[in-house]
Amino acid sequence: MQDTPSSTAAIPPEVVHSHARSVTKGVTWRVIGTLDTFLWSVLITGHPMHAGAIAGLEVFTKIVLFYIHERLWLLAPWSPDSHGRAIAKAVVWRFVGSLDTFVLSLLITGNGRYAVSIATAEAAT
Repeated sequence: MQDTPSSTAAIPPEVVHSHARSVTKGVTWRVIGTLDTFLWSVLITGHPMHAGAIAGLEVFTKIVLFYIHERLWLLAPWSPDSHGRAIAKAVVWRFVGSLDTFVLSLLITGNGRYAVSIATAEAAT
């Protein structure tokens, strides 16, 4: 039986780690994340306008933050295809994303409890 290459082995490294791929990943996740943030914000604050403002701003802030996050991780010399690295990236992103949500929620609602609740709920989902 002949060995077959993995699906990523056939993709050139410059495509796997391209700027366009990083942007596409950021936009795709942002659609899902925006819906999540909006729903949690409405449930916690009871104000659809606040929820819309938080989620609307996050579209921009998190795309930029995720792009920077992806590009910085490419500079890290730590084993690029390891599971440990993938876990570390996920944990770091959760922290950065939750901090962004907290700051935006606090600025928009002016309520620290709402900001903590929204950021915590978002981090858990």
